[in-house]
Amino acid sequence: MPDTQTDVHKKLLGKQGERLAEQYLKKQGYKLLKRNYTTPYGEADLVFSHGDEIVFVEVKTRTSADFATAKQAVNADKQAKYRKIALHYGKGIEPNARFDVIEVYPDEIVHIANAF
Repeated sequence: MPDTQTDVHKKLLGKQGERLAEQYLKKQGYKLLKRNYTTPYGEADLVFSHGDEIVFVEVKTRTSADFATAKQAVNADKQAKYRKIALHYGKGIEPNARFDVIEVYPDEIVHIANAF
């Protein structure tokens, strides 16, 4: 079944948000390690190093915060998935990991370090 126009719009919006989040973090001194890091457990939008930490970043792009903030969309299931992704990245040994959420809105970027 082909993607609907709404699906295509959401994918493009998400990719644009990921690019903006990546640019933002690079300006903050983070070093990009992986984009769309895919594992059997799911995908991490971005993986960076920052100091001695590996930072797994979930990017949420929104056109507004009218209904809920983007961070509220990172529920317990998504958090558990990211922890498994970190273990996979560390080859079974949990790296010195941190989990951040980047909220991308039309007029601002909100970086929530240690979001969960």
